[in-house]
Amino acid sequence: MKKRITLTLTFITLSLCLHAQRDSLAFANGPWLTDTIDGMVLKQCRFEGQQLFASNQQIFVLEIPDTAHYTLAFAHEPHRTKTSEIASKHGAMAAVNGSFFDMDHHFPVCFLRIDSINLGENTPGKDTVNRKYYQYGTLCLSRDSIFILKTDSSRHWEKALPYPDIMTAGPLLIWHDTLQYLRNDRTFVTNRHNRTAVGIRDNGTVLLLVADGRFKEAEGLSLPELQQIFRWLGCRDALNLDGGGSTTLYLNIGNKHGILNCPSDNGRFDHLGERGVSNAVLVVKKNDAGEFY
Repeated sequence: MKKRITLTLTFITLSLCLHAQRDSLAFANGPWLTDTIDGMVLKQCRFEGQQLFASNQQIFVLEIPDTAHYTLAFAHEPHRTKTSEIASKHGAMAAVNGSFFDMDHHFPVCFLRIDSINLGENTPGKDTVNRKYYQYGTLCLSRDSIFILKTDSSRHWEKALPYPDIMTAGPLLIWHDTLQYLRNDRTFVTNRHNRTAVGIRDNGTVLLLVADGRFKEAEGLSLPELQQIFRWLGCRDALNLDGGGSTTLYLNIGNKHGILNCPSDNGRFDHLGERGVSNAVLVVKKNDAGEFY
């Protein structure tokens, strides 16, 4: 009996390894379209015929090298506002939706600090005393750097950080080259959804990633699948942001203008289903970043 169990486990392990290898090759060899835009690199790919993770996917990755003329900034609106409108208001070159918020009352439900002003607080979960599962990673901006931190369990841990701009989200996907534990008892983790996330490579390159979801053409990613993609993209750290109907990628630079992905709030696989959100992550010129700090 022990021998049979061992053989079964070995077969399962080999099968999982083969699937992972197949998916990594499918991702690397997909029909990627690449545009270099003033030092940034935009990559997009449609995986059809259930090519990736045995599913159809549409994925966008905006790479911002440390040497580029651009950096990140946060923006917040007191009422739900479309990501594209937030970006236009601040003259951003690009933007993705930010962290989680209360759909009815519009305010952030994770810690958010912009220009040294605290705008959002972490909300405790039903089964956690201090913070919810998606509040264990923090994106920090300063004048000289962009980095991701791993929080501790204290609800107000971020308040002691000295950085002027802080956005808490999660779960944390990768931390210091190590895949982070993802709970398997949350459909938020295990089911496929539209996803927005940010990653950072060792050389300082920042990646903003958007994956469409809730369509037969683009089914979305589970968080373990998103985690694997950031590993394939060579990120040292990676953090999940708000997703679902909020997922949006806006660009206004070069010959790229408008919503690039297919937000799902209108139920159609087009560019018109953008949802109003509470906050956004902007890509701005470094010379203009001071107005956000």
